[in-house]
Amino acid sequence: MMREPDLSVFELASRIRGLQGVELQVRWKSYSLWDRATLQATKREAFRWGIQIPSLAGIWRPGASLVSSPEESLRRSIAAAEFLGASVILVAAFRDRCPNVKEESSYGPAVRSLQKLAPVAADAGVLLGLETSLSPADNRKLVDLVNHPAVQVYYDVHNFEFYEHTGQAVPGIATVGKDHLCQVHLKNEKKLLAEPGLVDWTAAVRALRAVQYEGWYVFETAHTSAEQCIEATQRNIEFVRRVYNSSH
Repeated sequence: MMREPDLSVFELASRIRGLQGVELQVRWKSYSLWDRATLQATKREAFRWGIQIPSLAGIWRPGASLVSSPEESLRRSIAAAEFLGASVILVAAFRDRCPNVKEESSYGPAVRSLQKLAPVAADAGVLLGLETSLSPADNRKLVDLVNHPAVQVYYDVHNFEFYEHTGQAVPGIATVGKDHLCQVHLKNEKKLLAEPGLVDWTAAVRALRAVQYEGWYVFETAHTSAEQCIEATQRNIEFVRRVYNSSH
């Protein structure tokens, strides 16, 4: 719906029944939460509308990725997250920007960078959540290689199917496990979660409850207007609550 980051997102979020927070992009074209004035204005506006900022995404400066010069982007994003009170940073790593956990020459540099920055994140009260194009099992392996509690998996259920780990998205929740799972993305392309798609969202929410996941559920969905955003998000929230509360 919004083509560029806009502080009006907090006012919009306040109009959505049941919505408690907004995940923000750190960088987008000329916009950046690394800019002090932008960071301060964002914090003021979130406070004004009573909206939390649970997490930050979109952290990479041009040319940086988890496998190429990640440390500056991670350090500066950790500082922004601490200032805003965000507890998770989404560390995206897809396709050729994603480590191959079967080859030390590929995963080694990324693991060493994460091991170096994990204590910095922990001191700031921040978790680094890896969202990658790997399978659930390989995501767990990458986190285990880092071996620090501040580095966990940001679980995008839809993406595991999108990246052709067919049939692994829902059972993979148990594979990753509660102790390695910091946050969850929910999306169903342009459809509501209750509608048919790549993921059986009823089964996914039940699987999350089964492992006793208690973190944020973050919707990652395209919208055509403010009104459509409000209606669709409220219906998605109601769906998640209904399934979660009916699970045993």
